[in-house]
Amino acid sequence: MNYINEKEKQIPVHAECDVLVVGSGPAGLSAAIAAAREGVKVILCERFGCFGGVISQVGVEAIAWYRHEGTNEAGGLVFEYEERAKAMGGQKECQSESTALDADMFKYIADQMVEEAGVKPILHCLAVEAIVEDGVIKGIITESKSGRRAILAKRVIDCTGDADIAALAGAPFSKAPKEQLMNVTTLFNCKGVDVEKFNDWVENVLKPTYKDWGGYWSIETTGKEDDMFSPYIERPFVEAVNDGLVPKEEGACLGGTWSSITAEGEVTQLNLVFLGNIDCTDVEDLTKAEIQGRRNAMYCLDILRKKVPGFENAKLRNFGMTLGTRESRQIEGHYKLGKKDIFEQGRFEDSIGIFPEFIDGRGYMYLPLTGRYYQIPYRCILPQKIDNLLVAGRCISGEPIAHTSFRNMSCCTVTGQAAGVAAAVSVKDGVTTSQVDIKKVQQQLEKQNVRVF
Repeated sequence: MNYINEKEKQIPVHAECDVLVVGSGPAGLSAAIAAAREGVKVILCERFGCFGGVISQVGVEAIAWYRHEGTNEAGGLVFEYEERAKAMGGQKECQSESTALDADMFKYIADQMVEEAGVKPILHCLAVEAIVEDGVIKGIITESKSGRRAILAKRVIDCTGDADIAALAGAPFSKAPKEQLMNVTTLFNCKGVDVEKFNDWVENVLKPTYKDWGGYWSIETTGKEDDMFSPYIERPFVEAVNDGLVPKEEGACLGGTWSSITAEGEVTQLNLVFLGNIDCTDVEDLTKAEIQGRRNAMYCLDILRKKVPGFENAKLRNFGMTLGTRESRQIEGHYKLGKKDIFEQGRFEDSIGIFPEFIDGRGYMYLPLTGRYYQIPYRCILPQKIDNLLVAGRCISGEPIAHTSFRNMSCCTVTGQAAGVAAAVSVKDGVTTSQVDIKKVQQQLEKQNVRVF
């Protein structure tokens, strides 16, 4: 690789705050709101033009599709997001006791909640460097239409999903070879579907269950899930590929789930395109996946028209704004959440929230049907070597099997809300994030309606 030398220059300080949150997906949005509710000055920095991350930018509506009667979970902002969506006409998610978050409406909901909490929003702003002095983070450098600017902060929370700020700051992390990383997805929505005809086919012909998930890959379940309804379609896509109706593309598989079916003939969150061997931190891989994903989504739409009753006249409504990504960097925290913790109901004195025994990926599909849950320790969001930096979301410290649980949106919300409260408490008490009184953090989380133990 060739290099050039960039000229040294002074960088204007765009803003200063107590807590800076970078990235506004379920983790970042929750971190910003939670910190602001603790009475500190908060900035939420987002590279796109809306808040919500995987919900509003990718189009994943089903924030809690694991939930069934008896499920134990942390609550907090997860429940608030669903209540807001329900109040604005959101409908029940089709396979669970949860509410689907309409991706476009959630952009507005997120705006409202950010403004109500008193968070300063900064959109269309990409973090490109971390400001670190003597092992303590002081802020970030950004690029935007306003040029290269700095944002200074007493505490920084990395909610980028890929641990971008932690990596830039020099915090240790791991990342598996890309052939071992979980797939990326291009989501899309359809319109013009004959809803009555499609529903009749699903109910009387397809009759999909979680048992059907074992087509492309082998799935281990608890057995309780096997005969439960799952909005899953695979056979028409496998047949189409085998019949040569669409080309076989390396690293790609077609078939998957949908979320909502509306009376207006829309079928949303069509999660049918999976692409492997993609490194979410490599711009060339991301470019390849975006283009290949949209191409494969159009293949899927053609297959739906030809093989699925009700879709004969269906049209593309829209793609997600960006790829759905599942895995890249994982920080090295002061504790690494492991498979044993997830499967054996891990308990921790420094718990910052609970999450159900829900595992989705790497050959497992466990729904939380028995009330079992594990606790998430604060040490998982506390990176090594860099102080006053917290990391929340799918890139917290954990092993691969544990990651298939804590990567889910509701758990990202839990770790984000906890990071926001911890950052705020540390600022108010004048101690670093590594020295914060965890009992005080737990008390404040409980006041924000989070179940900690």
